[in-house]
Parts: sequence; structure tokens; C-alpha cells
Amino acid sequence: MRRREFLTTTGLAASVAATGLESIVAARRAPAFAQGTRLNILRWVDFVPACDVELRRQASEASKALGAEVVFEFINANDLQPRITAAIQSGAGPDIIMMLHNWPHLYANGLVDVTELGEWQGKEQGAYYAQSEAAAKDGARWLALPHGIVGLQFAYRKSWLEEVGQTTWPRTLDELRQVGMKLKKKGKPMGQTLGHTFGDAPAWSYPLVWAFGGMEVDRTGKKVVLDAPATLESVKFMQAFWKDACDEGGFAWDDTSNNRAFLAGEIAATLNGASIYIAAKRGQEKIKDEKGEPMVKDIQHGPIPNGPAGTHGYHVAFSHAVMRYGKNVKLAKDFLTWLHGKQQFAKWFEVAEGFSVGSTKYWEQHPMWERVDPPMKIYRQAAAASRMIGYAGPPSARATEAYTKYIIVDMYAKACQGTKAEDAVKWAAGELSKIYG
Repeated sequence: MRRREFLTTTGLAASVAATGLESIVAARRAPAFAQGTRLNILRWVDFVPACDVELRRQASEASKALGAEVVFEFINANDLQPRITAAIQSGAGPDIIMMLHNWPHLYANGLVDVTELGEWQGKEQGAYYAQSEAAAKDGARWLALPHGIVGLQFAYRKSWLEEVGQTTWPRTLDELRQVGMKLKKKGKPMGQTLGHTFGDAPAWSYPLVWAFGGMEVDRTGKKVVLDAPATLESVKFMQAFWKDACDEGGFAWDDTSNNRAFLAGEIAATLNGASIYIAAKRGQEKIKDEKGEPMVKDIQHGPIPNGPAGTHGYHVAFSHAVMRYGKNVKLAKDFLTWLHGKQQFAKWFEVAEGFSVGSTKYWEQHPMWERVDPPMKIYRQAAAASRMIGYAGPPSARATEAYTKYIIVDMYAKACQGTKAEDAVKWAAGELSKIYG
């Protein structure tokens, strides 16, 4: 491959010198350390299947460009943490692993410092969203390289809400409950998981604490303050909302269950990424509403409604971590520079159609946003309005541990299963105290 062709293809003209690729280009062949090697990347199975297809295609290009076999492995996101733990403990596994939330803080001792990559990407693609930076950066050190953010909004059936007199998305949580109550009486409940699943359950539970003014710890990140009147009010609201408005089978749901229920016409609304809309759009010949029309025409999105303290979403940050046990660390960094560069990321970004957005504000200006359907435009700047788990404290391994143990999710689940609200809050505060000390 000619040097000019390589630079044009990868879009790395301004950054190859800083990442070690300049020597590869100048030599016009793969370096000795890369020849005959294999780079393994572990990621989730994307909710937009076309995104994984695009990554497999890019793997072939990267293999030729870097002179090494680049292989993606895709697994259920709920299986990622066990795989990460096993790999670190055994000292063997994928060279690069996708991280969700602020997992990099929990696994920091097993990750390679990628500060030079984090700084490079920020310079190339503008300021990071606070969510991406908090998830992957510890002080001045980047633990992982931010890749994107999946925004979560409510997907809802417009016509079903109109049937009960609601022509716009509810503005407050109390309005949401009232609308949901009417829908449930018609056999069209709302759907929300309170199960041990990686995305939708915490993305509802954490913002619900914040909507009433509650928080896990104070700003120092050392004092647990969950057991407070604000948290108690949020739990009492959830008890009523669950009984009055929700499909009560949601205790056992994972992040795919509500998608299936919505597309099957079983629920009226659910907090989710844009995957429901995208699936309905791409499968509109098969996914119909009760009138035989493409369901996608009846789907709209809205934010989590306001609580007494406003509304603060939790949008999931994704990053790629280079594992310390790996034998191809330099190659892994070179590959991430290639994959995260503007030209390659843009191809994947467009396939995602707004389900996954960039980790920096640069991608808000991408021409794709002028072409997406109106219901998708809400995701354009969603990542700017997000708090990180562990609020009001700083991102930390302790906050990640609390997430991993589903303490906040279980607080609501216990209450909705019959535990007194006061007892559910005290239990959760006690569990957090075991973590924070």
C-alpha cells in the first residue's frame, strides 16, 4: 500500500507520528513485531446489528493496514464483566476489551495507561463529553479510550397515548404515572426492567434517585447520604408507578426483553436506547402495529420526565481498554488510533444512526443529523445532560462496585416486591456503607 493511500484511507496524517505508525508507513510493510500476530478485541453484541457488521468489515481493512490479524469477538453485554474479571485474574485473554459505564476505574490495575491516545483523540475531535471523560479518566491519566455514548430516552406509542388523552409526552413523573395508569387499565402498560442487567435498569434507577434530589454519597465521595427523605420519596413513587402503570413481569427482564415486548405490541413505553426505533424502521415490512401499518410510524421518543428536583439522565459511556497482560500493547494502541480516527469512526457512527453517538461534541455537527428521522434528533445532544453513577461524588472504583452489585436497582426492586420503602432505603444505604467504608 502506498504511503499516501494509507494516510488517506485511515485519516491519520496528523497523528501517525505520535502513535508509532509513521515507521510502519515509511517502511511500506508491517513492522516485525506485528507480522504474524493476532489482535483480539472483545465487545458487546450491538443492539444495532449493522454496527457489528461494519466493525467486522473494518477489521479486514485494519488487518491489511497494520500487518496483523485483527479479530472481533462479540458477546452479550451482561457477560462482559465476568470475562474481564477472568482475563485479569488469569493474565490472559483479549488484547482490547470494551468497557461500559465507569468500569475502567474498577479494573484500573489491569489496564494499560493510554493517556497519549486520550489526549490525541481530544485534540483531533474536540472536547469530550463530561460523561466520557469521567468514565475513562482518573485525574490526568486515561484508563481507557472513549469510543461513544448510548443515549437513553423513552420510546412510546404516540397513538396509544392519544387514546387516553395524552397528545404530548408527560412533563413530570406524576403525569407519567397518571398516563401509565390509564394505559395499564386498557391492557397497554409501560415496561421497565428492575433486573440485574447492564443498561436499562440502572439507567432508570439512578436518574430516579436524582429526580427527587437524592444521591449516593456527598461530593467528597466518602460519606454515604442515600438514606434521606429525597430518596425515600423516590422509592415511594416507584412503588406506586410500578403497581399502577408497569408490566410487573419486568423484575426478570434484561435489556432485550423490553425491546421485544415493545415491538410485539405488549407495552406502550419503555426507557431505552434508540434500538427499538431503528429495529422497527429496518424491519418495517414485518414489524406492524395492530392496524397492519409499519409500527415505526407510531414511535416517538421523550426524556425522563421531571421530578421535584428536575431531570438528569444517565447515558451509558463506552470505551476501549488495552489490557496490561497483553503481549501486543503497541499494536493495540496503533489499532485504537486507527479505529477511533475520524474517518473510520464516521463510517461506524453513520451505521448506528444515532443509537451510539461520539464521545466528543465534534460529532454533534456531523451531516448525519440532518438526514435522520425526526424521532431520532433527540439523541443528538442527549449525552450532554448526563450524570455519572456515584453522584455526587467523583467517579471511582467504589461507585462501579455499587453499580456492579445493583444496589440502587435492588433498592427499588425490593420496594416494588413488598419491602417497606423505609426498609429498602436503609438496606441500600447499608450496602453502600460496606463499599465506601
